[in-house]
Amino acid sequence: MNAIDAIKTGIEMSQMISMGYIEDLADQEMMKRPTAGCNHIKWQIGHLIESENMMVETCFPGEMPKLPVGFKEKYTKEQANSDNPADFHSKAELMAFYQEQRAATLQAMGKLKEADLDKPAHESMQSYAPTVGAMFSMQGSHWLMHAGQWAVIRRQLGRKPLF
Repeated sequence: MNAIDAIKTGIEMSQMISMGYIEDLADQEMMKRPTAGCNHIKWQIGHLIESENMMVETCFPGEMPKLPVGFKEKYTKEQANSDNPADFHSKAELMAFYQEQRAATLQAMGKLKEADLDKPAHESMQSYAPTVGAMFSMQGSHWLMHAGQWAVIRRQLGRKPLF
């Protein structure tokens, strides 16, 4: 296994866990916050989709599908305070956007040679993803970071642990 395959495996494992946590949640359940001051799942997923699009597109212009007009604005830090479901996309829409973005991410990564992973990521990402490899690896770990909150919400909703 080479480094590109290892990063892809990490992204796929993250996807299995993240999708497992939200698979059986209804739209209204995805508006629940794990505790005061935390973000609900719908906002988090929109944020994750927008972040992935921004990071990959910044490093590899033209590789990512455009998100719908207004998408980024729905998932800003300021918008995270909203508890109005109408302010966010439906679960079905979010999952469709996610699948489209993730497919493009994996396609962009598949064009790389292993040595490309050591190249510096865009200067705007240097504090959290200094290399192209770190930026791609973050596509899995970022989702897992948020999914930890989803496990708490699932328990609050009476769901049994999955993993």
